[in-house]
Amino acid sequence: MSTKKGRSDTPRIVVIGAGVGGISFGIALRRRFPGFENFTIYEKCSEVSGTWRDNTYPGCGSDVAIHFFSASTDLYPDWDYTHGLQPQIKGYWENLHRKYDLYSHTKFNTAVVSAEWDSAKEAYHIVVKDLITGEETMTTAEILISALGPFPNTITPDFKGIETFKGETFHSGAWDHNVDLRNKRVGVVGNGASATQFVPVISEDPSTKVVNFVRTPNWFLPPARAPYSWYHKVLFKYVPFWMKINRLKLFLGTDFFYALVFGSPYLRKMSTALARNYIEMTAPKELLDKLVPTYTLGCKRVIFDTNYLACLHRPNVDITFDGIDSIYEGGIVTKKGEKIPFDVLIFATGFLTAVTDEFPLHIRGTKKTVREYYHHEGGPKAYLGTTVPGFPNLFLLTGPNTVTGHTSVIYTEEVQINYMFQLIEPILRKQISSVDVIPSATDAYNKKIHARLEKSVFVDCVSWYRKDRDGKVSSIFPGSATLFWWWLRKVNWDHYTVDSASKGRWERQLRRRNVQSTSLALALVVGLVVLGRSETTRALVYDYMSESLGYFTNFYTSGLDTLKGFLKV
Repeated sequence: MSTKKGRSDTPRIVVIGAGVGGISFGIALRRRFPGFENFTIYEKCSEVSGTWRDNTYPGCGSDVAIHFFSASTDLYPDWDYTHGLQPQIKGYWENLHRKYDLYSHTKFNTAVVSAEWDSAKEAYHIVVKDLITGEETMTTAEILISALGPFPNTITPDFKGIETFKGETFHSGAWDHNVDLRNKRVGVVGNGASATQFVPVISEDPSTKVVNFVRTPNWFLPPARAPYSWYHKVLFKYVPFWMKINRLKLFLGTDFFYALVFGSPYLRKMSTALARNYIEMTAPKELLDKLVPTYTLGCKRVIFDTNYLACLHRPNVDITFDGIDSIYEGGIVTKKGEKIPFDVLIFATGFLTAVTDEFPLHIRGTKKTVREYYHHEGGPKAYLGTTVPGFPNLFLLTGPNTVTGHTSVIYTEEVQINYMFQLIEPILRKQISSVDVIPSATDAYNKKIHARLEKSVFVDCVSWYRKDRDGKVSSIFPGSATLFWWWLRKVNWDHYTVDSASKGRWERQLRRRNVQSTSLALALVVGLVVLGRSETTRALVYDYMSESLGYFTNFYTSGLDTLKGFLKV
């Protein structure tokens, strides 16, 4: 098929970022298109693994079960813990990057500065910068993948007087391992997921005096991490399908957790009582009036305890809710006017989030930049969190409203990647030259998810899930992981404009695909009706016809009425 003038014979793909998302995309590309070599991954750092490269603080680990918090293509039998720790997770992704020969396609210490769509050539002109030499060069690609991740940069609040502090300071997301905390007075600002992992570890040494500055208490659930025994590892390694069965169990468990905490108000009441009881049993009694949250369980990130509450009993650990007024050369001044001296300040104050804050790159489409589009729409917005109108052949991993508070980001990224490849494949095969989601489809999709969000727990409090912490909920997906998969399982081509040198041929191919897909679906439904008479089978048929949460939810139900109730979650 002929192509438009200016296009190369082989379409090129550029991936921004060699974190978990970028590696996952590279794996999918290798598996789906063996022999395809016209792609480059640009990574601003000198190593891969993203979050697991950058976050090296003591105790850093996953709060999602590791056999689910890993690539579905490469299950690993030798995890040391049920919820992996940072060194092993980092090594796992480095090995996958090496296994799939992605190193030869990765340019390290190279930042993407900007990208602009050229409608005539149907490609992005991309400026990249060598961060060692400072040299900027121009390259082009027909397909652009943003794999920046949800947390590209750390945030340190601009406290008054912070520049006067004479001791050591660093952010937990860029831990300074050269600073010895023994015999030091350490101020920890923040009590989110990072702080609650490293405070118990650094305070194990009784000579380290820790004061944790807390603005808002967290809801805690009992610890989830446990070591794997040799027996478990033998089962994972030698029993066929054991890891796959275990992974399915973990998947179902996370979706059930969604119902317990985020989906069902009735179940959330029970979960709240359990969480409150755990805090009351574990934390110091004199702190309970401040440590038990008053906001709704689930509207902020829920934390699985890693010995944080228990470590508050230690004589070398204090916690204060007085707030920070300023920083002086010797320490911190609280809002009550108390001066507390410190040798080290550690800021566990979170990250700039690409799904609630400014889009971190200059990417221009047919008219606007992504940042301008977000501003125009009152906050980050995309179709299925993956494509943005006016930006042909641009695909976002962990885009707006794709993050969840209950399941594996690896899973959601793989679902997105599968969806992307349905759009990318005809471009690589040169059946079409570009795809661009239509604004009306994007508007309709966002109207649907924000109607769900307005009734959800996520609008009940201030959190990083929301633009400016109290505005539009632009990060969280308002549903179960099964629903996310169901909505992204296949492309609705009516929601895209397609540019092709042979438009008629492409439309005929689409009609043929639709006929085949419909015939297969009807055959499946008829087969289920004829061959199966169980409640589970009837529930499967009902689920297909209603386009709801997908067949996995039948594991949670014992009848059609129960399933219908769950579908309303």
